[in-house]
Amino acid sequence: MPNVYILECGDGSYYVGSARILELRVAEHQSGIGCAYTAKRQPVKLVFSEWFDRIDDAFEREKQVQGWSRAKRKALIDGRLGDLPGLSRSHSES
Repeated sequence: MPNVYILECGDGSYYVGSARILELRVAEHQSGIGCAYTAKRQPVKLVFSEWFDRIDDAFEREKQVQGWSRAKRKALIDGRLGDLPGLSRSHSES
């Protein structure tokens, strides 16, 4: 069951990833073997996940969310979906 996920790291930053088996991937991050970024920013906790039928779709969404500002990621985490368009960088820069 593919997912996009967001981890909140010990330094307050967010890490966005995708995985076929979410629980396994999060456990890898929490044990420090997930990736170099999260290994250096322990502890990490899962703050958001979104399920997809296909891993390709999850990966595409991962890349989309990785390009978002911190404020926009926070709105997604908080479920404030109506705020997302107003937090787009093109909106904010105009």
